[in-house]
Amino acid sequence: MSKKISYYTKEGLEKLTNELANLKTKGRADIARQIAEARDKGDLSENAEYDAAKDAQGHLEAKIAQLEDLLSSARLLDETKIDTSIVSILSKVTIKNKKNGASMTYMLVSEEEADLKAGKISTQSPIGKGLLGKKKGDLAMIKTPAGVMEFEILNIGA
Repeated sequence: MSKKISYYTKEGLEKLTNELANLKTKGRADIARQIAEARDKGDLSENAEYDAAKDAQGHLEAKIAQLEDLLSSARLLDETKIDTSIVSILSKVTIKNKKNGASMTYMLVSEEEADLKAGKISTQSPIGKGLLGKKKGDLAMIKTPAGVMEFEILNIGA
């Protein structure tokens, strides 16, 4: 089975790498300390603190494994090689809602980097999927949870 390749900005890839490093060092050390403290309190068969610390250790190791798996299939996108003639991943797209006239600018990113507050939407979201491959001046009819919306592509940048 082939892994799904995920594309990241430099910032997004650094964030994942830093999170993994933090979990492996500080996270593991904190859990080891909690287990040692709970073990010092006596009988392990009736020690709820020990059980909770072991559960937390399992969750931490699962998170580390998940991040390692994600990073093994992560690829860094070169923002200087983005084709601004069509909407693609890492494009900054300015769109206009034809119904209410509102304009918005979004950057299309991988699912893991999506952050609506920062203006980053996933290429897997309904709007992201609907914008991919469009050119400046194109109209995009996008099916959203609120119904079909029509957007005009005003600008595409990097």
